[in-house]
Amino acid sequence: MTARDGPEAGPQADTDGGQVASTSTHTVRLELADEPGELLRALRPIADNGGNLLSIYHERGNITPRGRIPVEIDLEAPDDRFEGIVDALRDAGVNVIQAGTERYSEELTVVLVGHLIDTGLSDTLRRIEDCEASSVADVSLSAPEGTERASSARVRLVTRAGETERALETVRAVADEKGFDVVEPLVGVEP
Repeated sequence: MTARDGPEAGPQADTDGGQVASTSTHTVRLELADEPGELLRALRPIADNGGNLLSIYHERGNITPRGRIPVEIDLEAPDDRFEGIVDALRDAGVNVIQAGTERYSEELTVVLVGHLIDTGLSDTLRRIEDCEASSVADVSLSAPEGTERASSARVRLVTRAGETERALETVRAVADEKGFDVVEPLVGVEP
């Protein structure tokens, strides 16, 4: 008897090659647009890649700062297929906030200054979100003089461990293209 044969081993499932693979329970946290068919669009890649749904927690009354609906899905899948499920979700354009043990464990805040509204704040945030290293956790916009003058936005990002610089590079690139100034966090400065 091996260590995997004990009660903690989990159920077994046949793989395409006829071999038996260990099946585990995984949690995926998503953000979906509040539009008809979005939940189905998120569930299809799970089923198509060998996942078995256990539960879905759809928080329609709880809107994220980006105006999205948080959804938590518990599923069972062979361990060797879970990464493929997550990749398929991202390929389908589904915003994956957390997958299994993958967590956004670091946080940083930047301030964008410029004509944020005229250049499309939603587009700016979407392009920052396109960087898989980070996710926009919160946005606070200040435009005291409307669109006539520059506005500012405080953007709080959560990033994967060790990928803060990659997230900042994305913010800098978008800001440079749109003519914004970026106030970056002070790094390595002790209070």
